Amino acid sequence: MWELKDKLDSAGFWVSEVVDHGFIHSIYSFDPNNIPIEFSHSVRGAEIRKNPAMRDKKPSNVTLEGAERQTNIWPSVDRLTPSDQRRVYPGAGSELFHGLKEEE
Repeated sequence: MWELKDKLDSAGFWVSEVVDHGFIHSIYSFDPNNIPIEFSHSVRGAEIRKNPAMRDKKPSNVTLEGAERQTNIWPSVDRLTPSDQRRVYPGAGSELFHGLKEEE
């Protein structure tokens, strides 16, 4: 975590101090497009998956539903989008993976 923090700082990126969340340590920064990003690393000996516990004094209703799959939350789909009508449009950054497309 510290090595990454120092690299970001040396490269001229703003980077937060290391934040202790109890089970992970995190640093925060922004990517070159000014999108916020979090880098985190597990804290040795803090394995929350082994014995999860509710410690929030005022948990939300969604939290009280628990980690198990909840059924009958979403309405059933009456009409699926047919395969021949499915379109995927390029988003910002797609040129990094697909290259720039020439105008037709």
